[in-house]
This record gives sequence, structure tokens and C-alpha cells, in this order.
Amino acid sequence: MNYIGSKHKLSQFIKDTIYSVVGSNLSQKVFCDLFAGTGIVGRNFKQEVFKIIANDFEYYSYVLNRNYIGNHLTIPNKEEYINKLNNLKLKEGFVYKHYCKGGHGERQYFSDENGKKIDSIRQQIKIWKQNRSISDDLYYFLLASLLESADKVANTASVYGAYLKHLKKSAQKNLILSPAEFSLNENEHEVFHTDSNELIRKVEGDILYLDPPYNARQYGANYHMLNTIAKYDDFQPRGKTGLRNYQKSKYCSKSTVAYVFESLIKHAQFQYIFLSYNNEGLMSVEDVKHIMSKYGKYELASTNYQRFKADKDANRNHVADSTKEYLHILEKNK
Repeated sequence: MNYIGSKHKLSQFIKDTIYSVVGSNLSQKVFCDLFAGTGIVGRNFKQEVFKIIANDFEYYSYVLNRNYIGNHLTIPNKEEYINKLNNLKLKEGFVYKHYCKGGHGERQYFSDENGKKIDSIRQQIKIWKQNRSISDDLYYFLLASLLESADKVANTASVYGAYLKHLKKSAQKNLILSPAEFSLNENEHEVFHTDSNELIRKVEGDILYLDPPYNARQYGANYHMLNTIAKYDDFQPRGKTGLRNYQKSKYCSKSTVAYVFESLIKHAQFQYIFLSYNNEGLMSVEDVKHIMSKYGKYELASTNYQRFKADKDANRNHVADSTKEYLHILEKNK
């Protein structure tokens, strides 16, 4: 999934830095990914630590992490369910009605056929869940598979803040439900869907990885379509883009970010804290250093990488094609 702030390309840098600070043997460590997003960082450590604690306030993110992190044992016959869903008779539903042109609106997040297929699959998953004919593990596996498969044929420039006027090539392809395969291990993991500043008071462990929003872009708005597919609830979409109501993060506001960040660090019950942040963030390097240094031994690592672009429109000019990614490190006082 093409995701704002994704740490996929930075995974090795993050891993190497954490190993250099904590040590190479993490088999007895509890690793918490508090702003998990698509779960890339937690997935990379899942096989190497005793337990992953993953959390994100956005529901689509919870679904992805509930599958990729929460699921850790084989799910019997899951491929058969994927096949059944790929061969359903198409139905018109909420997504087709409100987010496809054929639904008699202007919005075109998906082709008409793909909108119907999303509706058909989502309705069937909901029926199985309500009938208790599938386990929770299978439910989240199928739902995560739908989110990622739908995202591949979305008619957007990457995020869902707007749709394109004409169907791009990838959006013209037929949606094929592909399995969201997860890694297997014997250890149980925890996945939450709550406010990070509330959860931090209730969890503890060894390594805390933080990747909060950097700027004013609200994930609830940029990925509202994924929340709509994941929740599949009934609401009246608002405005041209069909937004749903969403809660704004205090990490996306210059006036509140420092306060909520310091509160998080203060209440964190973890020995090692690693914060990913870049040079375009609302807090400066000095802001972060000032806050974290109050609570223990502070260090800083950094690397350059290609910036995320939500579009490739020539009319949108960025100052630079690359950004500097910082990994702020704190060994917290006991």
C-alpha cells in the first residue's frame, strides 16, 4: 500500500539503529509500535521479539495490524474463502452508490465494476461474521485482504483526499482479492485501536517505537475510503469527496503537538524509545531533543530518503525530492 509516512524503505535503517542501541538478541523483548499505520515496522520485528504491541487510532489500520500482527497461527482453509469471495455475483451497495459514477454521483474512487465487487465481498464477509461461520482471525484476514486489494485499483493519486476525473490504468483493472499473508510464529501479540496517549498509560515493555503524524495532514481524511470499507457502516458522505466524520489528531497541530508528545514520553513505561520524525515535521529537531532529554539519555540518528509524493502532478512543486529522516533515541531513566 502506498502510504503517507510508510517506513518500508527505511526499515533497514530503523532495524540497524535499534539493534545498535538495544543489542542483537531481542527474543525476550516486548516491542510496541504505538502509531502502527500499515504495520510495516511491527511486521519486521514480529519474528524477532517476544511480543508485539501494535496500535493505531484509525480503524483500517487496526484491521491491517490485527491481521499482520495479531494473526500468528495457520488459519485453516483461508484460501477457499478467498476463492469464494472472488467468484461472488456482483451486487450494488454503499461503495457503488456513493463512490462510483454509476451510482448516479460525481465521485469516481473506483470503476463501477470494482465498486460492486467491493460491496459484494464486504457484504459477504459481514454475513459470515454475523453468522459466526468464520473466526475472528479469518474475519480480519479477509477484511485486510479486501482493503489492500481495493487500494490497488483505487482511482486516486495515492491518498483518498480526492479522486481522479478519469479512470487511470490501474483503476481500470478488475479487482482480484489477493490474500494478505501474515508471518507465523508461536508467540501471541496484542493489537489495539485507541488513542495512543491513553494506551501508553496501560502498556509496558522494553522497546517503544513512535511514528506519529509529522504535519497537518489528517490520516482520517486522507484514508477515509479505507475506513468506510473496513467499517461498512451507514452514514451520509459529506462534500465532493464523500468524507465521513473523523477525529483530528493533536499531533497534526502546531499548537498541541509538543504538549501531547511530552505527555506520551513522560508516561511511557519502556526502557528504550525510538521516534521517527523528519525535517519537515511540526516539531524541530531541537524541540524533540529538548523534550526527550528531560527523561533520560538522548541520542540522534539520521538518513536521507526520497520523500513521499501523494501525486506526481507537475503543478505541485516540492522544495526537495528527498527529506532527512531522524530517529530520535531515548534510554529512559528508571
